[in-house]
Amino acid sequence: MPASPPSGGSDKPAAPHLKPGDEAYAGTPGTGEDLCEVCGGTGIRQDGSPCPNCEGTGRVTRGIGGA
Repeated sequence: MPASPPSGGSDKPAAPHLKPGDEAYAGTPGTGEDLCEVCGGTGIRQDGSPCPNCEGTGRVTRGIGGA
């Protein structure tokens, strides 16, 4: 009888995710974390729903510096 695959998911790391307000992936050289300009860093819109720009985190990744 063939062995079944181990349960518990995949050994692959999660794929990087960009939120709508991000300019680059987190950890990209030349970037940093900034407050979301849509919700002011709260992660919540005025109607109480999660901010769609930062997906409720209150933070976005921005390019810093420049040449």
